[in-house]
Amino acid sequence: MILLPAIDLYEKKVVRLTRGDYAQMTVYNDNPVAQAASFQETGAQWLHTVDLEGAKDGSTPNYSVIEAICKETSLKVEIGGGIRSLDTIQKYLNAGVERVILGTKAVTDPAFLEESLEKFGSHIAVGVDIKDGKIAIKGWLETAQESVEDFFAKLCRLGVSTVICTDVSKDGMLSGTNVDLYRQLSQQFSLDLIASGGVSSREDLARLKELGLYGAILGKALYTGALDLKAALKEMEE
Repeated sequence: MILLPAIDLYEKKVVRLTRGDYAQMTVYNDNPVAQAASFQETGAQWLHTVDLEGAKDGSTPNYSVIEAICKETSLKVEIGGGIRSLDTIQKYLNAGVERVILGTKAVTDPAFLEESLEKFGSHIAVGVDIKDGKIAIKGWLETAQESVEDFFAKLCRLGVSTVICTDVSKDGMLSGTNVDLYRQLSQQFSLDLIASGGVSSREDLARLKELGLYGAILGKALYTGALDLKAALKEMEE
């Protein structure tokens, strides 16, 4: 199981939100490139990034940061947050990004998702955020009509290979991850599933690894010291 330390970007700084609430933001580092480099030095091979400003308005205000991370480290970078056009996807891939994550747009515009997959293949991942059993969209402020099961079935049909699935209620809470949700999804659907939200202990990671999940995103637990990245990476290799 791969581990993806996370860098959430706001005004070119490393921040974390609690349950996606912009009013509950903590700045952890003014230098995201240095933060990424330190993850690489610890042994990480992947990096999960989110442009929180882009998620709000569909722009790419933190693009230069992502470009610098790709240039100055050898990390495989995935980026999400307000990516709503083929040009933006191409721009990120040209910068050296490995995987571009489509969120709200993948839910609300299936034709765009299909077109993105046709053009960029496995460089496209889909972010599915689940709130109270429904798919949360538009910065977790609204929910989609389509059921979680129907949407996942559609992703399989379209040929999506990687899905980042977040339980919104767990995000930034350090309260453990929703193992039951990931067990259910991994049994039902044949996808590379990445768990996100509340992964905060070695026990969480061991349980997710037992399910055969493809990956897990580590956020707040790394920044607060609740989880040691070096030790966690070592355990995943064993």
